[in-house]
Amino acid sequence: MKKLFLAFVFAVFSSSTFAADLTIEMLNKNPETKKRMVYSQEVAKIDAGQTIEWVPTDKGHNVEMLAGPSGYELPKKTKMNKPVTMTFTVPGIYLYQCSPHAAMGMIGLIVVGGDTSNMDAIKSAKVSGGKSKKKRDKLLGSL
Repeated sequence: MKKLFLAFVFAVFSSSTFAADLTIEMLNKNPETKKRMVYSQEVAKIDAGQTIEWVPTDKGHNVEMLAGPSGYELPKKTKMNKPVTMTFTVPGIYLYQCSPHAAMGMIGLIVVGGDTSNMDAIKSAKVSGGKSKKKRDKLLGSL
């Protein structure tokens, strides 16, 4: 019983240690903007070392990293309907999408450390569908 209690205490404290600095929801429809198939925050600006957690509030979503700064190894796309947490240590712009809804414009950007020096690489990264391409260019234009 003592071991079970200690395991529980450790799990509670360790999960709060790895809490996300920013949470982004994966939405079928944003209740504020009424836009469909979007992330709750399409451009996230964080400092190096910060963590983002993506939470699927609706089914059928994931996170797939498409491009990032030089020296960043792109992780595999995440499983459907599962929350995912990533820590960003390399400054630069990151481009990601929801795999099944990319053609519908469900993409997002992360700017780490205010560094936009890899903008040209993000502009030339392959995205699915014309809607995603237009949205990527619009989001980059807002930086």
